[in-house]
Amino acid sequence: MRKRTEPVALEHERCAAAGSSSSGSAAAALDADCRLKQNLRLTGPGPAEPRCAADAGMKRALGRRKGLWLRLRKILLCVLGLYIAIPFLIKLCPGIQAKLIFLNFVRVPYFIDLKKPQDQGLNHTCNYYLQPEEDVSVGVWHTVPAVWWKNAQGKDQMWYEDALASSHPIILYLHGNAGTRGGDHRVELYKVLSSLGYHVVTFDYRGWGDSVGTPSERGMTYDALHVFDWIKARSGDNPVYIWGHSLGTGVATNLVRRLCERETPPDALILESPFTNIREEAKSHPFSVIYRYFPGFDWFFLDPITSSGIKFANDENVKHISCPLLILHAEDDPVVPFQLGRKLYSIAAPARSFRDFKVQFVPFRSDLGYRHKYIYKSPELPRILREFLGKSEPEHQH
Repeated sequence: MRKRTEPVALEHERCAAAGSSSSGSAAAALDADCRLKQNLRLTGPGPAEPRCAADAGMKRALGRRKGLWLRLRKILLCVLGLYIAIPFLIKLCPGIQAKLIFLNFVRVPYFIDLKKPQDQGLNHTCNYYLQPEEDVSVGVWHTVPAVWWKNAQGKDQMWYEDALASSHPIILYLHGNAGTRGGDHRVELYKVLSSLGYHVVTFDYRGWGDSVGTPSERGMTYDALHVFDWIKARSGDNPVYIWGHSLGTGVATNLVRRLCERETPPDALILESPFTNIREEAKSHPFSVIYRYFPGFDWFFLDPITSSGIKFANDENVKHISCPLLILHAEDDPVVPFQLGRKLYSIAAPARSFRDFKVQFVPFRSDLGYRHKYIYKSPELPRILREFLGKSEPEHQH
């Protein structure tokens, strides 16, 4: 029995061993298959995932770039549309061009009381108002010569008016566009002229500063005429000179031409940074650079000026002026080009109306940096004025 059972047991053990070995092989095969699949997942899809991420990043960058370009294109189209629209707007509304020429709405320096010139360091100056026409009043500053500084303290308007009859000459100053009679460079010029012994009378045209009225070339000229007559009624035999700066040179030549026509010319005319006429000045102005080659520039921009009644024709006026003429101009003037001042001189010097009077052109070098409104800084200015105005009687000298 025992021998019989041993082979059976051995057979069972072999079967179990075989079974266990076969199941172990299956498990091993299954395990190997799992590892293979895992390796495939790790190695197969791996490079594809970063590639997809790179593609997504590129798409986002391209989207941002496209959005930026679309915004930029919209801005460019808006700018181009505005650039094209402005000429048509000015052509349809000529009043816009007039406002750009006068710039009377630009009141600088801000927050100053024009009734108190002493706040600007003019302690020998009186403020008062004149009325050229009904519903029009102009604010006036009268600065007496600096040697009267102490005597002027606390004095009233009547004292200042009586002072015009003293032995000191008088300068009627006509300022340019923008700002007021209290502009910084203007105040500095009053101080220089006062220190040289001149009365300085200046005012804001109607519509400027605290003056009442609507700006126009005719109105500005009439205001200047009224103030000149007011001065002459009080100055006795004292010389009266007219000084115009920039746009004020247009007012000055309008005024002096009228005075010469009625045979009451001033004793001399001084033009600082003058132009030939407003059309040439507008064409040369730095603001016009972006439109200078625009098709129909004259029709769009210059004709509306003329249709608004604005000419300021210095080149035409000087042919009818009979008094000494002094032109001052800086070579580095960025607002009124130097060549316009020289051109005006070349027109005036041979004019028959000046055949008995001195005509002088004084340039200031670029390296001095006087530009459009700082000629008052020139240490040569006192000498220039003394030599010119000291010889302002009729003579033939060009």
